[in-house]
Amino acid sequence: MSTNSEVIVGEGASKVLFSNSAKLSLIAGPCQMESRDHAFMIAGVLKELCDKLGIGLVYKSSFDKANRTSLSGKRGIGLEKALEVFADLKKEYGFPVLTDIHTEEQCAIVAETVDILQIPAFLSRQTDLLVAAAKTGRVVNVKKGQFLAPWDMKNVLAKLNESGNPNVLLCERGASFGYNTLVSDMRSLPIMAAMGAPVIFDATHSVQQPGGQGGSTGGDRRFVETLARAAVAVGVAGLFVETHEDPDNAPSDGPNMVYLKDMPRLLEKLLAFDAIAKA
Repeated sequence: MSTNSEVIVGEGASKVLFSNSAKLSLIAGPCQMESRDHAFMIAGVLKELCDKLGIGLVYKSSFDKANRTSLSGKRGIGLEKALEVFADLKKEYGFPVLTDIHTEEQCAIVAETVDILQIPAFLSRQTDLLVAAAKTGRVVNVKKGQFLAPWDMKNVLAKLNESGNPNVLLCERGASFGYNTLVSDMRSLPIMAAMGAPVIFDATHSVQQPGGQGGSTGGDRRFVETLARAAVAVGVAGLFVETHEDPDNAPSDGPNMVYLKDMPRLLEKLLAFDAIAKA
């Protein structure tokens, strides 16, 4: 089975198109789900903004951040509570939702509510997890492992396609470059696009400094816009941006999340680059 070069997720007026040749779509939300009220607050702001800009929105948040640097790291509100919130968000706003899965058992459970199953970068080569995610029939977004070359993703894509799922997104999020450092190789975007799948650029995890604060991951949000502009200029199907109203006090990934108030200016700039890249 081959992959689809265009992936559509959601239904009705809120359905979202991911295509390397179409106007970019956005995957955005806080790193982890903190509460129902917090999720609705950020979702409402993002929905209003994306409607104004005329771009598709997939809301993302993690019910469990299973790869924390230390045992004391906060992980989220848990699977059962998060799925209830996701269902209510979809009912209220209509947009599709995305969350990470970490075990084979979670795939079918999460797929009952969530539209896109995300494979974390550290798990991008876990065959049984990929197969279980593929067999749900949901769209699968695979974060390219920090340890993988872009051309290695053809094997990841094949595992999903050969398990019966052509609806796959490939996501660039930086490659390991020495200790506590990631670097974004923009060549990876056209290399993965040539495999036939829509490509997503994760602008916020690409500025991470893994384990850079000793007991937690650091990052430098100053460079989110720089890398996002470069990726959009190359051409991508979508952007992945984590955002928070007070990232410096967020329970995870605060140093690389974008301030919610800065999202309008950032997206307006990126849409201008996108229009030129795809003219």
